[in-house]
Amino acid sequence: MATTSPGTTKAGRAGGKRGFGHVDIWVFDLDNTLYPHHVNLWQQVDVRIRDYIVDFLKITHEEAFRLQKDYYRRYGTTLRGLMEEHGLEPDQFLEIVHQIDHSPLQPNPALGAAIAKLPGRKLILTNGTRHHADAVLRRLGIEQHFDDVFDIRAAELEPKPRPKVYERFLARHKVDPTRAAIFEDLARNLEVPHALGMTTVLVVPEGARVVLREEWELAGREAPHVDHVTDDLAGFLRSVVAERSK
Repeated sequence: MATTSPGTTKAGRAGGKRGFGHVDIWVFDLDNTLYPHHVNLWQQVDVRIRDYIVDFLKITHEEAFRLQKDYYRRYGTTLRGLMEEHGLEPDQFLEIVHQIDHSPLQPNPALGAAIAKLPGRKLILTNGTRHHADAVLRRLGIEQHFDDVFDIRAAELEPKPRPKVYERFLARHKVDPTRAAIFEDLARNLEVPHALGMTTVLVVPEGARVVLREEWELAGREAPHVDHVTDDLAGFLRSVVAERSK
């Protein structure tokens, strides 16, 4: 698919969109945003979550799969659904499901160089754990470009897209949302940030590559709260820097 340039109006959008000339805080989701979905890293977590549900609730894998996807869609994370519906204590869950093999991730110097040229602070906002985020950033070779990570524990176990997550994030890091841009792979996670005044960017699967995602996860590219869409994050960031330098 074609990506939208920071200097052009998004196709199909009535009126304009927010740009990047005023932005000095850059907020990035982690999984399936800083690395492509086809790496299949998060699928490892998916399987471990399913196995955990089977053991915790003593149900079949088929039933666990159904619950997992239902809770993920309704609560933002499967964890939150298990906490609210079944009283799950989160610490063991978080430790076990993130014990994955990060080796499929390869260093991405092009992405690192693009992030490095962005003026201002760079932050991670993830529904995962700090340990997982640190491992991902190290494997990509881009950890030195980020000022901090706001993870699920910092959010007091409230997941995106709940408004409290963004409120806590903004307060913790003293972020003025009207001077921030946010990059996400799920359009629903951009709705609250956009309402708060942030410039929003939806990062979608590369080109026509097949990905195993549900239809709702891929929806929202034309939503009014999505300012930009790209399938090439490093290239998009380079174009943002170039546009700002004009």
